[in-house]
Amino acid sequence: MDLQTRKITFVQEFLRLQNEDIISGLEKLLQKRKSELYKKELKPMDLKQFNNEIDQALDDSENDRIIKATNLKSKIEKWT
Repeated sequence: MDLQTRKITFVQEFLRLQNEDIISGLEKLLQKRKSELYKKELKPMDLKQFNNEIDQALDDSENDRIIKATNLKSKIEKWT
């Protein structure tokens, strides 16, 4: 069975569930596995990249290429 078929079958079975404990368990399992996969794919940046990003941030700040948090919050609130 291919992945797409397995997902459809799983969703159909999930929609038939009436037990809240099973649903809660599946939610926790999903979040745990997603977190594990995310952490597994994280790669620390090297010192050169870290310093380059700091230099870029300082340059952006010195040249007014930043936005204040309050202004950003106002823009975000307008999205909805």
